[in-house]
Amino acid sequence: MIRWKSWIASSFWTVWRRRIAVALFGLLVGTSGVAQTEVTFWHSMDSAVETVDALVEAFNASQDEVRVDARFIGSYAEAQTRLLAAYGSADEPVLFQAEIAFFPRLVAEGAVQPLTSLTNGLPADVVNDFVPGLWAYGELDGERYGLPWNSSTPVMYWNVDALRRAGVEPPTTWEAFEATVDALTSRQAQGFVFVGDSWLFEMMVLSLGGRLVDENGVPTLDSAEALRALTLLDELEARGSLAFFGANESTPAILGFVRTRSLMAFASIANWPDIRRFSVAFDVTAGPVPMAPGGAVPLGGAQLVVMGNATAEERDAAFAFWSWLAEPEQLATWVEGSYYIPVRHSVVPLLDAFYAEDPGRAAALSQLELAIPRPRIPEFDAMRGILDEMMERVLRGRTSPEDALAEAQRQALAEVNR
Repeated sequence: MIRWKSWIASSFWTVWRRRIAVALFGLLVGTSGVAQTEVTFWHSMDSAVETVDALVEAFNASQDEVRVDARFIGSYAEAQTRLLAAYGSADEPVLFQAEIAFFPRLVAEGAVQPLTSLTNGLPADVVNDFVPGLWAYGELDGERYGLPWNSSTPVMYWNVDALRRAGVEPPTTWEAFEATVDALTSRQAQGFVFVGDSWLFEMMVLSLGGRLVDENGVPTLDSAEALRALTLLDELEARGSLAFFGANESTPAILGFVRTRSLMAFASIANWPDIRRFSVAFDVTAGPVPMAPGGAVPLGGAQLVVMGNATAEERDAAFAFWSWLAEPEQLATWVEGSYYIPVRHSVVPLLDAFYAEDPGRAAALSQLELAIPRPRIPEFDAMRGILDEMMERVLRGRTSPEDALAEAQRQALAEVNR
């Protein structure tokens, strides 16, 4: 069991108002003569690792009380496996970037420390500056466990040159999307590439007005909207208009897109830097996903959490690091390097030139009013794998959408009722 340490003094945030949180960390933990507190920080920001490293280096150079050791440990799925193996051991990090569907499970299992007493001391103008939904995401059961940093929504990418040649506009409805994908498909290219990741399937269901879990926490994987989404994918694949890749095959999916073997895709706005790594011989941009009346999109990204084994000093040091990251100037640097959504309102004006250079970069931000949290039940972490396998079975031609959804619903209910 986790034994919680004594909480940070509330007077810290009176000093924080001077906006030098890290430099004043010595006032929090003692005198300036104490040894540095080291914070191991595990993250999954492969496409923005240089930006993460630069921010950490700047933070470490800005003061001498805290040293952050940032380590890229693989994708969200790989990081989750690494963390589960490190639970309760000396290898457990202090600060962890928890993908938002994994976050409720960590809280339910008592694996992370509550941070309510720290965030309660934040000035009201700072709290109110955060996008409300993104700030609220870190709270569960009346306690604060997560700190916002990287947030996103899925967007639609397209090959601008290909759509121009075909004489079609970026689709805004699912009916138009289907027609556009078919119009783009030829012997040389498929109109659409789809990675069978649960988040993207959830995006389709939500945008059609459905949900994967109802307000009572009951799975609804066999809803009419889910069937419509899966049937659309299945029919496009059967016609040769869709290139399907499994949940762990995002790299070959991106390669197919940049090599013009497929011409449209759905992905996080934060995948744009992945595309920039390649020499792309066409114009690429992004826009909102197709939307039905009453539709929505799922939030993506992660929450920064302090793990249970962290000492009081390590917890406070991690919080000081986050408070520095959450300053508007640092957040602007982060967005420009990662393409994630700015989590504070005051950051947006600092990004005017960045968004003006290519308005598609703001596609995720333009959908923020339609964004809702992923299901906040611990069992949803397991349900993601159920959804991934469901899509594999259908889009590899092994079962029908109806049968696959029925089986997925049965498995999801078993998880919830376990």
